[in-house]
Amino acid sequence: MTKLATQLIQGTNGTDDANTGAVVPPLYFSTAFRHPGLGASTGYDYARLETPTRALLEQQLTLLEGGVAAWAVSSGMAAIDLVFSTFTQTGDHFIASDDLYGGSFRYFDERQAKYRVDYDTWDGRDIDHLLLSLRPQTKLIWLESPSNPTMKVIDLEAVADAVHAVRPDILIAVDNTFLTPIYQRPLTLGADLVVHSATKYLGGHNDILAGAVVARTDTLAAALSAQLTTTGQTLDPFSAWLLLRSLKTLKVRMAAHTTNAQFLAQRLADLPGVAKLLYAGVGGMISFYLAPGYSVDTFLRGLAVCSFAESLGSVETMVTVPDVQTHHDMPEAQRRALGITPQLIRVSVGLEDEDDLLADLTQAIANAQPKED
Repeated sequence: MTKLATQLIQGTNGTDDANTGAVVPPLYFSTAFRHPGLGASTGYDYARLETPTRALLEQQLTLLEGGVAAWAVSSGMAAIDLVFSTFTQTGDHFIASDDLYGGSFRYFDERQAKYRVDYDTWDGRDIDHLLLSLRPQTKLIWLESPSNPTMKVIDLEAVADAVHAVRPDILIAVDNTFLTPIYQRPLTLGADLVVHSATKYLGGHNDILAGAVVARTDTLAAALSAQLTTTGQTLDPFSAWLLLRSLKTLKVRMAAHTTNAQFLAQRLADLPGVAKLLYAGVGGMISFYLAPGYSVDTFLRGLAVCSFAESLGSVETMVTVPDVQTHHDMPEAQRRALGITPQLIRVSVGLEDEDDLLADLTQAIANAQPKED
């Protein structure tokens, strides 16, 4: 089997050999495709169903995650919606790990309020407690590891083994946005579905809005395909083409993100003004708490290299305050219970020089310290 790095680079090479021999696959904008005759098709009929450019991307995503099929959709939230609109209905129940992207909870709350799809949360640690939380109506378990923003790591294989041993009908879905298939392939660990906000590391350049879903079995794939044909939140051709371009550098980008993040995590942990640092040990995401009394606003305004922006996974380093940005819609009591406080800073570590990043964060933290009377 071709190794991951080779698949990323060469997976789309040669796909236009019959026409031009172009190394880079062509971009097809067409929404309609001519039929050779009555009842005949080239394999492409209408862009909502499939396009050549998106099909190449979905083939790559399938191979990278080790699934049987993939779907490239219009955003990360569209990917979440595709899973839930396909596999849950009124009266169903699901369980989600308690520390997730805040938009996921906003979506879950809407499903519960409008469609009576009930859910419970799980701390990601005690699997026995997870099993006790299962109901006859439980259809799905939604996990994110490492978690956003407190970087909790879940043993995905242990969860999948335990749940499937007692309830093989329950689907395990994993948001793999933070680690990507470079560092984690949930389907090989027993998960049934993988979801990405492809806007983040898969895209990696802050110029694509996209999502992805990958399925482990043909049965799941057929259900997802039927639903997507109905709902139509597919990815446009140009974004699909840009994402194909971005995937070629995914392995080297993730390695560089990790190197920089490991460097910063080691040094920021002992820096005056940093009360606690959170890092999963791999990947480009770290979080830390500014010490009590340090001004978050002054820290943000003092950044010169890093950007105060609400996203992650790009070549640029971006700093976010989850309490007032990504997780603001969560009830305050829930945020505090998870450790999401006004002093929590999330850093998506980019590919700039590590010394420049450290210097920028160090001076911004120092300038945010309480002023003496």
